[in-house]
Amino acid sequence: MNKGGPKKAAYDKAYNARPEQVKKRAQRNQARREYEKRNGDLPGHVDVDHKKRIADGGTNAPTNLRAVSEKKNSAWRKGKRGYG
Repeated sequence: MNKGGPKKAAYDKAYNARPEQVKKRAQRNQARREYEKRNGDLPGHVDVDHKKRIADGGTNAPTNLRAVSEKKNSAWRKGKRGYG
């Protein structure tokens, strides 16, 4: 869902191909699979959220995962710069 044109699309493609981004995406996908294995399939508009962020020492353990709406899970970043 790129709204920035071809230059932005090329940047996004290169950014998402970086090894650290691939690793983070794999962790997010694994977390969703683990959660769905225990709790059943989730609709597409529901995200699996880490109660304690992986960057802060959290894990994909079932006790650290919860299902939240996609809107709520991304809304915490609004008005902030970066993830910190």
